[in-house]
Amino acid sequence: MGLPPVVERIRPGSDEDWLIVAGDVGEIFDDIAWALDALRGRFAKVIWAPGNHELWSHPSDPVKLRGVERYMALVALCRRLDVITPEDDYPVWPGAESRVVVAPLFVLYDYSWTVPGTTTKEDSLQRAYDAGVVCTDEILLFPDPYPDRESWCSARLIETEKRLTTIDAALPTVLVSHWPLRREPTEVMWHPEFAQWCGTYRTADWHLRFRATATVYGHLHIPRTTWHDGVPFEEVSLGYPREWTRRGDAPQPVRRILSGRS
Repeated sequence: MGLPPVVERIRPGSDEDWLIVAGDVGEIFDDIAWALDALRGRFAKVIWAPGNHELWSHPSDPVKLRGVERYMALVALCRRLDVITPEDDYPVWPGAESRVVVAPLFVLYDYSWTVPGTTTKEDSLQRAYDAGVVCTDEILLFPDPYPDRESWCSARLIETEKRLTTIDAALPTVLVSHWPLRREPTEVMWHPEFAQWCGTYRTADWHLRFRATATVYGHLHIPRTTWHDGVPFEEVSLGYPREWTRRGDAPQPVRRILSGRS
C-alpha cells in the first residue's frame, strides 16, 4: 500500500528527531497501525495521544471493540510498534537548554463547554441538533463500560492529574492532548455548537500547574499558535483535504515544538 502524499511528507530533520502525533491518525484499526508503523520507522521516538477518530467503533472496522477496550487495544498496538502512549512513562527530551518531559494525555471532554446562552448538557445538545451541527462521536464513540462520555472523561482526568503530579517539579513539560486544554481556541470556530465536544474546563490551568513550555493539540482543524499566560498552544492538525482547498495549500505536516538536543 502506498503512503498518502501528506504522510510521505512527514520526515525528520535529523536522525535524533522525535514526532508528536496528537491524534486522529485514522478510524480503522489496521489503518492506524499502518500509519504509526510507517512514522515510527522514520523518527527516533514517536509519541501518540488518541483522538476521537481512533476511538470510534466504525461499522466497517473488523475490530469491533468499544470504549475502554478499544483504547487499551490501541495502547497495546502502540507498544508493539514502540510508540509512546498516555499509559507509558513520560519520555524526557534532552534539550539543549534543559530537559523537558513530553506528556501525552488522554482526557476526552465532558460537555462543559456549552453553547453560549445554555448552561446544561441537555440544552446545549439540543441547540446543536437544532443547528444540524452534531459530532459523529454521538454515534460512533462509545464510553463502555462507563455510562457516558463525561464519566469516562472524569475518570481519565483523575488518573491523568495524579500522574502529572509525580513529574519532577524541576522539569518543564510539553502537554500533548488531542483536545485543547482551554476553551479559547474554539472561539474562532464557524459553529460554536461544536465546542461541547472539544474539551473540559477542568484542564484550564494545567499549562500553569504542570509547568508547560508548550501545549500541543489537534482536534479543531484550525492549525495555528495561540498564547495563554505566556504559554504557546500549538494546534498541529492537518485536517481534511477539502479544508486545505479553503486555505489555499496543503498543510505543513511537521512543526518544531522543542529545540535540539544537548
